[in-house]
Amino acid sequence: MLRHVLFVLTISLAALAQTPVQAPPAPQHRQRPIPPTRDPHTPGFVEAKDLPDGALPPPTEDGNFVIGPTHTPAPEMAVREGVPHGTVYTFTMSSADSKYYPGIAREPNTFGKPDPTNPAKLIVTTSHPAPYTRHVSVYVPKQYVPGTEAPFIVGADGPDQYLFPALDNLIAEHRVPVMIAISIGNGSGDAQGSERGLEYDTMSGRYAEFVEHEVLPLVEKQYNVKLTKDPDGRATMGGSSGGSCALIMAWYHPELYHRVLTYSGTYVNQQWPWNPETPHGAWEFHEHLIPNSPVKPIRIWMEVGDRDLYFPNLMHDNMHDWVMANENMARVLAAKGYHYQFVFARNAGHTDRAVKQQTLPEALEYLWQGYPRH
Repeated sequence: MLRHVLFVLTISLAALAQTPVQAPPAPQHRQRPIPPTRDPHTPGFVEAKDLPDGALPPPTEDGNFVIGPTHTPAPEMAVREGVPHGTVYTFTMSSADSKYYPGIAREPNTFGKPDPTNPAKLIVTTSHPAPYTRHVSVYVPKQYVPGTEAPFIVGADGPDQYLFPALDNLIAEHRVPVMIAISIGNGSGDAQGSERGLEYDTMSGRYAEFVEHEVLPLVEKQYNVKLTKDPDGRATMGGSSGGSCALIMAWYHPELYHRVLTYSGTYVNQQWPWNPETPHGAWEFHEHLIPNSPVKPIRIWMEVGDRDLYFPNLMHDNMHDWVMANENMARVLAAKGYHYQFVFARNAGHTDRAVKQQTLPEALEYLWQGYPRH
């Protein structure tokens, strides 16, 4: 018990008043270990080209690259005078209106326990139904002609403060097409048992279907835009679990999305509830799915930091190493002949903001290779 007070009939009220009351113990928080700094030329890692400090790979070139350690924001990240600026709208969505995600949450300061018969399976008993609201930001470029069909990019964990100014400048320079950007907030929480974890880490087409049927129609109706149905004109992006979600959207629905951009993608074992078809969650991408499936029409740009997450955690499943997961992704994408660009960033942590400000314009330009730019 958090405090023990023994009531005995013979104790006087005065003595009882003097009895000290113990404060409840502070909740125990799981501490992540400090990630080690990884060397991109470690045996077992993919062969990568070292670039001079401050340089970025060409946006037309596939392959593996090492950048850093200095991460200066790209010029395209600054708001510029004389450049047409898009308009950003924001609206709110409620779980009460969703047929796909009615809402869950995990109790604060709780986590799951590994299945004693399967260390790769986490048992979560403290998740329960819970309402949420999410914010959705929509960027409409100045050059967009209302009612005409436009390509677009869908981003996780929105609103994205870096994406919109980058698009202003890249569109003005005709380096990417005139596109709509839809930045969708998550349903709260993180990892197994949370709404965000359910949305982003689940290996299925459900989140892409939620976006298709519940988000995009609202965007079109409210802001007089027409979003292309051509999957080659549709992109997804995100960081961490939002990054793995971006690939999940395209993988399970390649008829909807062909372009994927990820920072520190959570290609690790974080799916919940457990699914016997993909028992290792997003780790399955590089373990089985990509190597054992026909090549899909997906172009991917991805990044990982040299101090990215290394979280053995209580599962001890050897599938919670973000650097190795992204290295494995690069290896299997190359083996299957995908168009991809993999950036290993020195002096960088998980979803490193400085790295994103340095690389996002180049990443977007690479992502949209082959698409008309009017």
